[in-house]
Amino acid sequence: MLSLAAMEGIEVVGAHDRDAARLERFCTSWGIVAQPSIEALLSVSPRALVLNLTNPESHFETTRACLLAGHPVYSEKPLAMTLEDAQALHALAAEKGLALASAPCSALGEAAQTLGHALRRGLAGTPRAIYAELDDGFIPQAAYDKWRSDTGAPWPAEDEFRVGCTLEHAGYYLTWLISWFGPVRRVVAASAETIPPADKGGQGPYAPDVSVAVLYFENGPVTRLTCSIVAPHDHGIRIVGDKGVLSCKAAWDNEAKVRFARRLTLRRRLMEHPFPSRVKLPGPTHPKVKRWGAAAMNFMLGPAEVLEAAREGRPCRLSNDFALHLTEVTLAIQNAREGAAVDMVTRCEAMEPMPWAR
Repeated sequence: MLSLAAMEGIEVVGAHDRDAARLERFCTSWGIVAQPSIEALLSVSPRALVLNLTNPESHFETTRACLLAGHPVYSEKPLAMTLEDAQALHALAAEKGLALASAPCSALGEAAQTLGHALRRGLAGTPRAIYAELDDGFIPQAAYDKWRSDTGAPWPAEDEFRVGCTLEHAGYYLTWLISWFGPVRRVVAASAETIPPADKGGQGPYAPDVSVAVLYFENGPVTRLTCSIVAPHDHGIRIVGDKGVLSCKAAWDNEAKVRFARRLTLRRRLMEHPFPSRVKLPGPTHPKVKRWGAAAMNFMLGPAEVLEAAREGRPCRLSNDFALHLTEVTLAIQNAREGAAVDMVTRCEAMEPMPWAR
């Protein structure tokens, strides 16, 4: 909702929540019309885009209901909890001729687009390897019982631990990588639950709290992606090229600085320049939002892209194929307990850059 306030031309026609108290508080706080059922919501405005912001276990059934009612959908991540369910949604959307997009949308943001622009113009030379981190610190010891949304909704700790940090967070860099290089060919990964369930509270069973993946792209560099709620906070990405290293330290900040450290030899020592240069795009980019909690992201960039693509009659950057492939790659990493190598069965095209990043 804070992101929506930064955008123009998008009208919210209604909202529904199965928790009546939460629905009333949310709609009262934000000035939105409350709908008593999902059927009532879907009948308000035919073919309006639906934002599926339910808990992950409800993503499949909610999105399916929306598609069956003739509505395009922008879903929170993951698209579904199994590849089979994600493929069923993809097939249904194709049958209905509807858009099916998946969060996260930070690949459309300034930081990701700046890195993409630098890659296309060869600033660091040919990329040879990428290291990406999505470590959030030792979350079971955090004061998460005090985390609240603007309207008082608590952070759903038990649900978060059940879903796991890989399904929740891997997409923040996977979308960047797939947008630049296109489809992943093979995932070699391992995941594990390293923190005892008793230390997380609730009933369990819980998902892995650490995952490490090596991604082999059809047309891109080998990439190592790490997700955890164990290791110290690190949301950095480093792209190692023939000429030096491109880097960004904050995946959850649209305005995060992108830097380039050229490689040099000093007194026979090979090194990257100790004072990297800042990489910027030449003009204005997109509406920004202030930092709230852990993020400074415009979460409406994705829905806006779906709406603009439909209005302009062009392919959506967050395509149905993109959503399905992202889901397959993420699930392959999540499900690789004690190690697995999986060849992907889905694919998508690399993303068209935003107009201001070409």
